[in-house]
Amino acid sequence: MGDANDVRLPDYDLTGKMALVTGATSGLGRRFALVLARAGARVAITGRRTERLASLKSEIESMGGQAAAVALDVTDPASITACMAEAERVLGPIDILVNNAGMNVQALPADVTPEGFDTMFDTNVRGAFFMAQAAGCSMMARGAAGRIINIASIGAHTVLPGLTIYCMTKAAIGMMTRSLAKEWARHQINVNAMCPGFIETELNADWFASEGGQKQIRTWPRRRLGLEEDLDGTLLLLASDHGRFITGSLFTVDDGQSL
Repeated sequence: MGDANDVRLPDYDLTGKMALVTGATSGLGRRFALVLARAGARVAITGRRTERLASLKSEIESMGGQAAAVALDVTDPASITACMAEAERVLGPIDILVNNAGMNVQALPADVTPEGFDTMFDTNVRGAFFMAQAAGCSMMARGAAGRIINIASIGAHTVLPGLTIYCMTKAAIGMMTRSLAKEWARHQINVNAMCPGFIETELNADWFASEGGQKQIRTWPRRRLGLEEDLDGTLLLLASDHGRFITGSLFTVDDGQSL
């Protein structure tokens, strides 16, 4: 049993760790990369819009961080392999994966096309799985503990009207998280998921400024959107040693929107 001398407040220091963030060109992925870099991690920022990655790399370096910008298309297994190899060549072996890349095609169930269905699952599920596989295999090959943080959504457990396929993909991420956590527990790889509610980003700003968006906000208990920084604490907990006893968990971070 510990005593007062054993009590220490978390500082979430990630110095010496290498983190890879998918979908880092905008929104939450961009924020995750900045937060991890501020906490001391070397950060591989990845995505398809390489001009945005270059800008983010410069921003991280301007605050004293270290980053590598690596092109990545998560729907292409060859791109995943090449991305992981390049990130580890430049920054060293991966310790933390933030599996953030995802997309959405809003459509009523009767209007969903096979092409739209496949696009959603290829990006949100297939891509996320093979990114986790690449990171997990790297960690296991060198016998190193690691953290995999999958970005799901409240859609993993809550019906979001007009977003049936999106919710299906995020529910799949939830089960993937729990399954990988159990499979890789003995390798000291912690696998968890964040399930954010509606967070204000450049992708949804126009909708939530509209009459329909404002009406939606009024249905939530606190009648407000989340901010990107509202996810910082959960991210750092799961990425750091303070989250060593957490695996296979899905963290709902939504200000009560799904209640």
